[in-house]
Amino acid sequence: MTVRLTFAKPTPYWADAFVGNYGMIIPRHLFADYIGGKSREAPANLKPVGTGSYLFVDFKPGDVVRAKRNPDYHVANRPHFDELEVKGGGDAVSAARAVLQTGEYDYAWNMQVEDELLLKLEAGGKGKVKITPSGNVEFMMLNPTDPAVEIDGERASLKTRHPLFGDPAVRQAINLLIDRAAIEKFIYGRTGTATANFLNNPERFRSKNTRFEFNIDKASRILEAAGWKKGADGVRARDGKSLKFVFQTSINAPRQKTQSIVKQACQKAGIDVELKSVVGSVFFSSDAANPDTYSHFYCDAQMYNTTMPQPDPQFFMNQYVSWQVATKDNKWQGRNVSRWQSREYDEIYQQAEHELDAVKRAAMYIRLNDLMVGDNYILPVVARSRVAALSGKLTAHISGWDNDLWQLASWYRDA
Repeated sequence: MTVRLTFAKPTPYWADAFVGNYGMIIPRHLFADYIGGKSREAPANLKPVGTGSYLFVDFKPGDVVRAKRNPDYHVANRPHFDELEVKGGGDAVSAARAVLQTGEYDYAWNMQVEDELLLKLEAGGKGKVKITPSGNVEFMMLNPTDPAVEIDGERASLKTRHPLFGDPAVRQAINLLIDRAAIEKFIYGRTGTATANFLNNPERFRSKNTRFEFNIDKASRILEAAGWKKGADGVRARDGKSLKFVFQTSINAPRQKTQSIVKQACQKAGIDVELKSVVGSVFFSSDAANPDTYSHFYCDAQMYNTTMPQPDPQFFMNQYVSWQVATKDNKWQGRNVSRWQSREYDEIYQQAEHELDAVKRAAMYIRLNDLMVGDNYILPVVARSRVAALSGKLTAHISGWDNDLWQLASWYRDA
């Protein structure tokens, strides 16, 4: 009744292979013929076999998943429901209304909805909002590469340099033009806290060395000192290059409002910002042929939320190591979507992977956070909690460190 694990190297976060994003036991007879380049072709990708509390029944992409109770589930008297229906598509507001207002559904995931609206819907009495602390962060990234230049069939290539953001003064100014306090107060409310850190939780990994500031005058002075002068149209330019960039994100009311807040501040400082919004199902798609996905990053700047699935930062912080850069060669599947790179970051990250002293390891991750946000290519906006909508009679056990459905077998509804 004992399992012994032996690692080739010191491995402080040993659980990752079993509970993290890379850990999954899959049936050989269903996947052995679909390895590597053929992995997306496996029929079982859309018809899963597992040991969970529910068994797969039917799936219509972009629409609905249906499941039924697993009679052989390993926990007695679980799960509590005979059938499960998961509805996809639509938007966050519609999902919130379906639970909190109409009662059509029992639960809605990832309620990125203005807190003011959530409060109004809760007042109807049919449901409640469940807010769970997490390590998730809504952030803006500036492209170190040039999305307007194509090299070997790839835009935003590592062989290019962004014509504007290569100037540290421009990046510093844009960071000063994000009114994080207003974004927290008027958009996220209970569901998000303004932050200067990419790594916000657990507490021992949160840097106390960073600060955020909103100051249009200071941003203007920095740009002026760097030689970016205002033209007749009010837009700054230097060496024949206008200070204009395209800022994209997914279609979602809080994100469009955040975009507008940033755009207005930038205009006052002499920066022209063009806003672009992409349907969420496209923006977050893994389609290698679609240029509008966030991983292609064929844009000057973009914003989204990245989730932290474990209470350990090792996997979360590999989003900025050089070997994870999203490129044409890896079909834009690398986790480093930003293309930002640092030799020092790489070296410290590799040390932290094998550091068994908890205090030293925490200090390393704090240093990684400070390196990355200090370069002003990665601009954290708000630390987001997990926000779900639940019917008034549903009890759901949600963790800030896992998929919301991790304890689905124990969910129940009061009679």
